Amino acid sequence: MKRAFYLLVVLCGLSISPHLFAQQSSDSLLVNATLEDCLRYAIAHQPILRQSLIDESITDHNVKSKLADWYPQINLDANIQHYLELPTSIFSGTPNKVGVSNTSNGQFSLNQNLFTRDLLLASKTAKEVRKQSHQNTTRNQIDLVADVSKAYYDVLLTTEQIKVLGEDIVRLERSLQDAKNQYASGVVDKTDAKRAAISLNNAKAQQKSARELLTAKQAFLKQLMGYPDNAPDIPLVQSTNQTNAEVSGADTLLVADYKGRIEYQLLETQQSLLEANLRYNKWSFLPTVSAFMNYSFVYQNEQLSKLYNANYPNSFLGVKLSIPIFQGGKRVHNIKMAELQLQRSQWDFAALRSQINSQYVQAMAAYKSNYNDYLTLKDNVEMAKEVYNTLQLQYKEGIKTYLDVLVSETELRTAQLNFYNSMFQVLSSRIDLQKALGTLTTNY
Repeated sequence: MKRAFYLLVVLCGLSISPHLFAQQSSDSLLVNATLEDCLRYAIAHQPILRQSLIDESITDHNVKSKLADWYPQINLDANIQHYLELPTSIFSGTPNKVGVSNTSNGQFSLNQNLFTRDLLLASKTAKEVRKQSHQNTTRNQIDLVADVSKAYYDVLLTTEQIKVLGEDIVRLERSLQDAKNQYASGVVDKTDAKRAAISLNNAKAQQKSARELLTAKQAFLKQLMGYPDNAPDIPLVQSTNQTNAEVSGADTLLVADYKGRIEYQLLETQQSLLEANLRYNKWSFLPTVSAFMNYSFVYQNEQLSKLYNANYPNSFLGVKLSIPIFQGGKRVHNIKMAELQLQRSQWDFAALRSQINSQYVQAMAAYKSNYNDYLTLKDNVEMAKEVYNTLQLQYKEGIKTYLDVLVSETELRTAQLNFYNSMFQVLSSRIDLQKALGTLTTNY
């Protein structure tokens, strides 16, 4: 009965496990993905960012490991030995065997560092080292937010372009049918129908290419987010109106603040560590001081079976002072190298300030230019719609030729596609501008 019960439990566990696994897998997928959802998912699953968080933990344990040397260091050494031949000492010209055949020693040693420049450096720089590790994570997070946002908008706007091409295909199919009807009525010749068919085939081919491109862009977005490769496409839910509202969200009156950039903050932390390194090398002229205490157990006997019958212990304590006197000028050269490294870091600040200013000017210029194109192309779409609708009516009345309708339809499709391209460009340049200003939000 017990065996049957255990077997039943195992079978139930095996049957439930796949369902649990499937539930866990489905829970890791997004149902309706806004940009914020995608960013939160990327921050939680992106491999590079996860590695950065692990690096922070490694750095923290590394700092604690170095600081652990401030605590008392306690050790135990023990041995047992048997003399095959006792050592000989000469007393008054006569050689004599000394000692016993069997000995065993055990020693407890305690060492307490009182002053050492290595520990002083570890104590002074612990906060800065942890800060540097966290700043590296922040930098990776900023890059991730920027890349995922651009990829998200790219997928979103490519989807909208496919919809535009779908609407265009519907118009062309209707135009093709109109042309066929007018040809059947003897109003026009076959040319209009053939032109409509050519335009329809071109639109379908363009839509097919856009769909293939969308698949590649979805794969790239999944890669950036750390999304499962075999999962369905990420279901983006942001509407065109929402995207339009985000286009004009940048403040063009802001100026670049160097200290707001994570790269500048990293340089400041690095400079603090270089200053600590200079102090560390100057401390090389100071002595190292430590206190110690040893307690030894000593067992000796001619007979191995009685070795541990008697103990002859000894103990002592003291303070050790180590003063470096001459090292061939090594310390002087190390101090000079530390000073030059600190001096060199000043030029890193100058180069970074120049780079940030250049990035800001370029990003602002690109945003303003793309935003102007966006407004212009937005008006073009409205005008192209009016022209197409008017010419379509005039063609049905026999006032305009089908060529005029075809040209206006092509202009409408081109205006709509260019409009969505400009929308992506302005959103992308807006992200670059926020990154250059150091205002890109990473709190998700």
